[in-house]
Amino acid sequence: MPEVFGGVPAEFRAPADGAAPREAERLLGRRVPARLGALLRETDGIVDPYGTDVVWPLEHIVEQNLLFWSREAFAGLSMPFDSLLFFGDNGGGDQFALVVAPERDDVFVREHETDSRVWVAGGPEEHLRRALGGEGDWWR
Repeated sequence: MPEVFGGVPAEFRAPADGAAPREAERLLGRRVPARLGALLRETDGIVDPYGTDVVWPLEHIVEQNLLFWSREAFAGLSMPFDSLLFFGDNGGGDQFALVVAPERDDVFVREHETDSRVWVAGGPEEHLRRALGGEGDWWR
């Protein structure tokens, strides 16, 4: 049964296994930002009422970031992704990321049609409030 976050029903998955964040950091070769790590220890992903993974499960975060950081996958198609850690999407192809180099709590959206990166929130909590309380492309 969905829980309510900011007045909006959302599905909160079971917390990530205790060792999973350390294993994710090992696979990624970098630290998961503290506020995202804390969120994942509470819930291993959040799904909005429309089935969109507002926050991906940790395993998907690792898989997608390794793909984004792979030079071969996006060579010549987009700006580098090294400074971002992607953690969710809007269900329409745009992805949300935290800045990890230099680490800060800001959340950006990568619009897949233009490869633009636009600031959308001052941290994961604000992102969740806006994503679960907004409609459509709420960041525009």
